[in-house]
Amino acid sequence: MQRRVFGRWGQEASVIGLGTWQLGADWGVVDEDDAMGILKSSVASGVSFIDTADVYGDGRSERIIGAFLRGMEPSSREKIVVATKMGRRGPQNPAEFTLDNFRAWTDRSRANLGVDTLDLVQLHCPPTAVFHLDRTFDDLDVLVAEDRVKAYGVSVETCDEALAAIARPGVVSVQIILNAFRRKPLELVLPAAKEAGVGIIARVPLASGLLSGRYDRNTVFPGNDHRTYNRHGEMFDVGETFSGVDYETGLDAAADFRSLAPEGMTPAHTALRWVIQQPGVTCVIPGARNIEQAEGNAAAAAGPDLPGETLLAIEELYDRRIRAIVHTRW
Repeated sequence: MQRRVFGRWGQEASVIGLGTWQLGADWGVVDEDDAMGILKSSVASGVSFIDTADVYGDGRSERIIGAFLRGMEPSSREKIVVATKMGRRGPQNPAEFTLDNFRAWTDRSRANLGVDTLDLVQLHCPPTAVFHLDRTFDDLDVLVAEDRVKAYGVSVETCDEALAAIARPGVVSVQIILNAFRRKPLELVLPAAKEAGVGIIARVPLASGLLSGRYDRNTVFPGNDHRTYNRHGEMFDVGETFSGVDYETGLDAAADFRSLAPEGMTPAHTALRWVIQQPGVTCVIPGARNIEQAEGNAAAAAGPDLPGETLLAIEELYDRRIRAIVHTRW
């Protein structure tokens, strides 16, 4: 598994990580035994970066990861980086983003994960105003000084939020939606992050599964799956569900994308390789609901790179079917 470095932090991470929203909630049911199997197979495949959040299942994802970490040999555990997020459990009001709340939120995550110091904590898509408050980042610096966290970053919805965060000297990472159906970060965000030494954590790399090529108009998602209940942004930013592309358009575009996969590569591998090949990306964090998906995601790290003609065809597909829907929104 290839590893890349968060420049400002100096920490290495596997280029393919594991997103664990699905271990908490909002993707149907994943029982604890299956969750443990996903974590074990991912790490056995070379994954060393695990992303979670305090709000995933109200802490369930963190607690499962904590139990997994406690079962590891110390020499193996020290190679794993766990990134969590904070700030979505309460009112989305900039006044809530205070040092006292930061301490309380990170204390809860430390207890859930069973660690004294969090590896990386990220503000979890907070209100835009939070990115422009000096005290926000002063308070995050205090968390580092108090050894509550080793480093901090942000998870963002928009490119403008990402650029505001990159300008803050203490930010070591920006997590942003990046996939073949969400290309806008390539224009300014990735170059700025690369120049500043800020790591890019690419989330939703398969556009909520669209780019895997597994879904069609007969697919039915469970009622507790965000791909059912958040298609129009009913509960949170619609950009988190199918990358903001309406499902019908997404299915048609995904069929075209499937036809672009090089011989011997699945659509999912093609989508992950596309992200990995973008200059400035540190780590991509696909989710997995079973061991087969976890192992398949990790295998994408082995390459080969997509040829130039495939990259051009993917860009043309985006321009033809997707750009007008998403490009100006985030």
